[in-house]
Amino acid sequence: MNRTYELMFIVRPDMTDEDLDKLISTLQSVVPTSGGNVVKVEKMGKRRLAYTVRRFHDGIYVLMVVEGGGPVIHELERRLRVTEPVIKFLTVRVDEEQKRLDKIKKLREAKKKVSAQPAAAAEEAATPAAEAPATA
Repeated sequence: MNRTYELMFIVRPDMTDEDLDKLISTLQSVVPTSGGNVVKVEKMGKRRLAYTVRRFHDGIYVLMVVEGGGPVIHELERRLRVTEPVIKFLTVRVDEEQKRLDKIKKLREAKKKVSAQPAAAAEEAATPAAEAPATA
């Protein structure tokens, strides 16, 4: 069963673009070998950290969206843990949240259709009544 995860990691602010690209491609190559696939990689750029982490005030944020099972995430987290330039990382499972949001969206659309039908029927009923006195 494939699950969807968002993996956000922060690297040192002094890391070069080439080294960052190399790190990302290494992590991307790990995913298929563990039985998953990378949906999206987004470099969010350098941002201020909320608090000092390992004496850094800034960090380069990277977001990876990965589909796969537990072994994929365990391997990615293991590699991030031992990679020196990575100062923080967080993995969040998002497929359950996405299912919940889709369900809420369907319920809202169903309610809109139900509430729109009586209003449309009232408009149709009002229109012929308004025309009747004008023709007489």
